[in-house]
Amino acid sequence: MDWKDQLSALRGNLDEPADEPAEVSGQPDSVKTNSETLRIVTDKKGRKGKIATIIEGFLQPNDKVEEIARQLKQKLGVGGSVRDGEILIQGDRKKEVIEFLCSLGFKTKLG
Repeated sequence: MDWKDQLSALRGNLDEPADEPAEVSGQPDSVKTNSETLRIVTDKKGRKGKIATIIEGFLQPNDKVEEIARQLKQKLGVGGSVRDGEILIQGDRKKEVIEFLCSLGFKTKLG
């Protein structure tokens, strides 16, 4: 019995079919994002007087936050960064950020 036969035998013992991925909590990602409310603030402290838009309150893993930041920066055509679960966008772009995050299913609040 080679390794392929052994693997096939193990798949037969599983409760779930091998072709379908299992959902962790039984809810799609869009439902999970609706439970978090993101706070959007502008700040210029420590930035030589330049304004930055900061998005706080992500409950997502850091790689998911980085992907959202990448999409947001690309859509707005601005620079920014991700630090400690926060997204920093250069400039005062609150309105555009809110529109983008709402299209992804996040709740937002100005803070």
